[in-house]
Amino acid sequence: MPSAVLTTALCETLGCRYPVIQTAMGWVATPELVAGTCNAGGFGFLACATSRPEQAEADIARVKQLTDRPFGVNFLMEQPGAAEIVESIVRHGAKAASYSRSPKKEYIDKFKQAGILCIPTVGAARHAEKAVQLGADIIVAQGGEGGGHTGSVPTSLLLPQVVQAVDVPVVGAGGFHSGDGLVAALAYGAVGIAMGTRFLLTAESPVPAATAQRYFAATVNDVPVTTEVDGMPQRVVRNELVSELESSSQLGLLLRALRSALEYRKMTGASIFELLSSALSMQKSDKLSRSQVIMAANAPILIRRAMVEGVPAEGVLPSGQVTGLIEDQPTCEELLERIIGEAEEALARLRG
Repeated sequence: MPSAVLTTALCETLGCRYPVIQTAMGWVATPELVAGTCNAGGFGFLACATSRPEQAEADIARVKQLTDRPFGVNFLMEQPGAAEIVESIVRHGAKAASYSRSPKKEYIDKFKQAGILCIPTVGAARHAEKAVQLGADIIVAQGGEGGGHTGSVPTSLLLPQVVQAVDVPVVGAGGFHSGDGLVAALAYGAVGIAMGTRFLLTAESPVPAATAQRYFAATVNDVPVTTEVDGMPQRVVRNELVSELESSSQLGLLLRALRSALEYRKMTGASIFELLSSALSMQKSDKLSRSQVIMAANAPILIRRAMVEGVPAEGVLPSGQVTGLIEDQPTCEELLERIIGEAEEALARLRG
């Protein structure tokens, strides 16, 4: 067992051995990765943000087949079929639900009534305060180093801000990959860390070898923030597609977005009415521009090209800057044991 310092309130609340969360990366946080994380002592979130309700139902059931440990489910509250996914989360008794943009009070209330913890991710202290007002039990504060959609404030500044702003436990995200980072997060007042990119590069991750090699080859300077994928700031590994998007005309970006929207509709089985309702919900709650709404389908479709189809040159590779420091692909168990061992060593150094 880890030392008392590393057995934080997060462990008690989530029922995990170590204060480490595996984030719900689209197309990556599969039942196998989630179960691998949970069985190794962490807490995994299943990615359902691009799933049809029936697929989400099957994936949640699959996690329960692979582990008897608590786990969480991530989804978008404005996605087509969100209400059915909420029902699946409640019916299967997931420990927690995570979400970010467009929180809906009715869904949060349903989770609260079922005893399911609400754990949103935020990128600003004011967003954390709003999330707690809506019923969040734990906050994940992701700094600008984090992968995918991200803000501009670095974790070292955001994390203490959020800890001071809210009266619920806070988890740090963005730039974490080691035991030293875990100890640093605890020093800022967090109860643990959340990692995406580090878990993306584990043995249980489904990421194709060709795509994983692009992550291993990247340095910390090869992971910029771009707005050309879906109109919102997103940190990705620079590749041929990102360079093409950043040099495209507005007409070219629009045509690509329309193709993605048609492919997204086919993939999800959503009706035109459901897609329009989802778009209007995003535009209203996230204050998105029309062009951002039109481009919204780009992200899941282009990420799938790299993460599922294994063609990294033609897809988007969401990544934290920390990918430039990752050199191996351990199992989840090996990774978590290493992190806790490093944290114990860091604590021993601090004690002199």
